[in-house]
Amino acid sequence: MTHLNKTASPLLVYLAFATVYIVWGSTYFFIQKALAGFPPFILGTFRFLVAGALLMMWCRFKGEQIFDKKNIKYAAISGFLMLGVGNGIVIWVEQFIPSGLVAIMVASAAIWFVILDKPKWKENLSSRSTIAGLIIGFIGVILLFGEQIIHSLNTSQSNMQILGMALLMIGPIAWAGGSLFSKYKSDPKSSVAVNTAWQMIAAGIAFIPGSFLSSEFKGFHWESIPMDAWLSIGYLIIFGSIAAFSAYVWLLTVRPATQVSTYAYVNPVVAVLLSVCFTNEKVTLIQILGLVVILASVLLINLVKYRAGAKSIPANPELQVSKS
Repeated sequence: MTHLNKTASPLLVYLAFATVYIVWGSTYFFIQKALAGFPPFILGTFRFLVAGALLMMWCRFKGEQIFDKKNIKYAAISGFLMLGVGNGIVIWVEQFIPSGLVAIMVASAAIWFVILDKPKWKENLSSRSTIAGLIIGFIGVILLFGEQIIHSLNTSQSNMQILGMALLMIGPIAWAGGSLFSKYKSDPKSSVAVNTAWQMIAAGIAFIPGSFLSSEFKGFHWESIPMDAWLSIGYLIIFGSIAAFSAYVWLLTVRPATQVSTYAYVNPVVAVLLSVCFTNEKVTLIQILGLVVILASVLLINLVKYRAGAKSIPANPELQVSKS
């Protein structure tokens, strides 16, 4: 392995963003389908341990350095926060709360990126387009799922739904915090793939106590899992975890966190478009307005970065990448 201090290929950046935008936008649907056969904590354990093990074997095959105590510790912390807490809450609450409402709460992660990214406070908080983009994007997500929100407010909520909504306020904070921890604490010379594998393994281990505390193994039989659930968890492992999460962690090393956080606004758009294409759902005028508003917010958030990039290519320590 050689480690080059250079800017990332624009094509790779675009491909990584496309992967995170599109694949993660589809995972809300596949998580609900997987929950038809897997209890939530067993789902999280199986998904992340298998994905982490497969990615680790690939790294080993490529001759990567697997064991580095410092990097493992940092990866375990960020993996626990992002996947164990952030994604774990999403998996658990989708048992009780519609995926659209979950997408709205998760979208608040983009705002938490700005609030928690202390090294970038001066840059982000002084950028009107970034702040406006974040606010407008959140409004767009609310417009996108406005009908679901109204229906939820007019329906009596169970105690589990109320608890789920409270947890959904914590999840985005944990995700943003774990992402920033990974961005600033990970050794820029370490392998992104190895760090990602350890993050997923740490998350998978973090789910295990929950499965025992919830007594999920009582009455659970592997042979009774329907094929749809197996196919869904296979998709979540290969595309949602190995492909998209790896792309996400890599993007954090080469792009500003606020730019990467735009996935939180685009994912709900993709989720709605997929449901329209593959189900009988129809898009309403207010949803179309929400789509337009969200896309405008992403443009605003990236406006300053695009202008800066057009003027010059600065020597930036954030643009260190690990390359074979």
